[in-house]
Amino acid sequence: MGRKSFFSALVIALIAWACSQNPITGRNQLSLVSERELQGLAKQEYVQFLNQNNVVSANSSRDAEMVRRVGSRIASAVTSYYQSQGLAGELAGYQWEYNLVNNKEANAWCMPGGKIVVYTGLLPITQNEAALAAVVGHEVAHAVAKHGSERMSQVLVQQLGGVALGVALSNKSQETQALFNNLYGVGSQVGYTLPHSRKQELEADKLGLRYMALAGYNPREAVNLWTRMKAASGGARPPEFISTHPAEDRRIAELNKIMDETIKNYYRPVK
Repeated sequence: MGRKSFFSALVIALIAWACSQNPITGRNQLSLVSERELQGLAKQEYVQFLNQNNVVSANSSRDAEMVRRVGSRIASAVTSYYQSQGLAGELAGYQWEYNLVNNKEANAWCMPGGKIVVYTGLLPITQNEAALAAVVGHEVAHAVAKHGSERMSQVLVQQLGGVALGVALSNKSQETQALFNNLYGVGSQVGYTLPHSRKQELEADKLGLRYMALAGYNPREAVNLWTRMKAASGGARPPEFISTHPAEDRRIAELNKIMDETIKNYYRPVK
């Protein structure tokens, strides 16, 4: 066997070894970057982000207090759900935080370990607490489903491969730091330079709907949210086949397919 064939076989074996089934999604995922490592990077990045941006105080803002309330309810629901499924270990190391940041961009995200940020520019679109819960539930779903690790692992294989991949994984702090910054960087383009795939987005929609329902929020508000998102985009979004995110109509259709089942199995309204 030649050197090139040997290293190709080695990479294939490494990828096969690094694939594991996600217990919540039931889907096999590539994981070359550990959750512990990602959470460590997230803590550093989150502190840096908060220091460099205008965080709205929950003590003086109803909107910020709402973000804290929604984040807390979603986090509690997700934690209880994982415990009920015998999967509490999947959330090891999670230290939930929820902050509202003064930024005109309509955006929100959740880093590994439960580090949540909502931008004030999103609130005119969400308009109410249940719709905000749909967004937070979606972003939390990305984190707990380990989409970040999966995406970073895929890019490591695509960009490096062969011998370079083996070297990177043996001493990968520089490579993983760069990829993490691309996925969760503190700049205005958070989440855009290394976007989630359409499969991951639809998966997060489904799980996020479940999580908001478990937290006591009406899941039907998620459809209203994406209807407003579509109106806010003004038809500027590119066709779905060249976009990294599903079109709003596709999201709405997929959410409606599971709406009745989600309400029946998970929705317990909070008085």
